[in-house]
Amino acid sequence: MKLENLRGRVAFAFTDDDFDVDQIVGVKNIRIQDLDELKRIVMKSIDPDFVNTVRPGDMLVGGTNFGYGHPHYPPMTAMRSLGISCVIADSFSPGYWWGEIAEGFPQVACPGILTLVNRWDEIEVIWEEGTILNLTTGKSLPFEKPGRSELEIISAGGLVKYLQSVLPRQASSL
Repeated sequence: MKLENLRGRVAFAFTDDDFDVDQIVGVKNIRIQDLDELKRIVMKSIDPDFVNTVRPGDMLVGGTNFGYGHPHYPPMTAMRSLGISCVIADSFSPGYWWGEIAEGFPQVACPGILTLVNRWDEIEVIWEEGTILNLTTGKSLPFEKPGRSELEIISAGGLVKYLQSVLPRQASSL
């Protein structure tokens, strides 16, 4: 299973360990499903100009246990709709990680990532090598390669699409 490398800027670095992604839209807004409304409020309390500066392909970076708390989908749905291509963090909260992988959204565990990058650095996720390359500085770090099943789910565009592609093949072989 081969994924295309991801290349983009570090749109934001969440430096706090145990970062709760609900803060991205505000806890009071985690039930909002309207995408246009979510895009209007995303990151307002953290970086009011975020929506105007983010570009498709940009990435988010986080510390240890990123996604801690209850894994609600609206914050990251808003990020994906803005074109964020993945999250790279020292480590992830398991519930958050699995939820986002199931959405087909790459999550890359890379211990030390906050020492490798600064906001707006250009970086590349090189899947085959298991490396994050900071194109701005020329430095790199290895990351923990996802397992085969995770790669297949990401490549398919999410768990539902993956199952839709696998189940017909399995049924025809019975």
